[in-house]
Amino acid sequence: MRRRDFIVSLAALPPLACGLHGCGRRAPPLPHVDAGAVILAFGDSLTFGTGARPEESYPAVLEKLVLRRVVRSGVPGETAEEGFVRLPGVLEDAEPQLVILCEGGNDLLRRAEDSAVKESLSKSIALIRERGTSVVLMAPPRPGVFTDTPPFYLELAKELRLPLEAEILKTVLLDKALKSDLVHPNAKGYTKIAEALAKLLKETGAV
Repeated sequence: MRRRDFIVSLAALPPLACGLHGCGRRAPPLPHVDAGAVILAFGDSLTFGTGARPEESYPAVLEKLVLRRVVRSGVPGETAEEGFVRLPGVLEDAEPQLVILCEGGNDLLRRAEDSAVKESLSKSIALIRERGTSVVLMAPPRPGVFTDTPPFYLELAKELRLPLEAEILKTVLLDKALKSDLVHPNAKGYTKIAEALAKLLKETGAV
């Protein structure tokens, strides 16, 4: 390919590919989480901390980094729709000011339709916001040798003006030194996730 043609082909790439990496954009601001308030980490096995001890899970590490109580509510194997069904009771019990939502990884493993996963996530986000609670979305990568972040996570973040952490899970799960098995981090990996989320929460003004 000639250099000119290569430049033209790069220019023709859709902006979505750039957006998945942030491109220097600042995350939408969030209300400040009070010192005595609860942050709810809600999701599947990545939130549960499969592959590490409970005190090594990302919610446990995040709690120490942001000096807020972080409630860990992860169910291994849960799909985004199952999470939506479970969510009301957890919100009632935890009464959080902020929810970190990480669902969809099991849907992707099962090759569910992107549109169906997006719809389930949209319903969960709406349910959280109905309570006046803030949401941060965390995106798992699509399974495969060359992993990518499914575009519907970015679409949701843009449409609903949500802070999105779209890179850290992909980074961790591509590094064998940070994994306990094919699809779960180890203690070091969960620490990396917690550090990325703490940075995002500080950038948004949540903590």
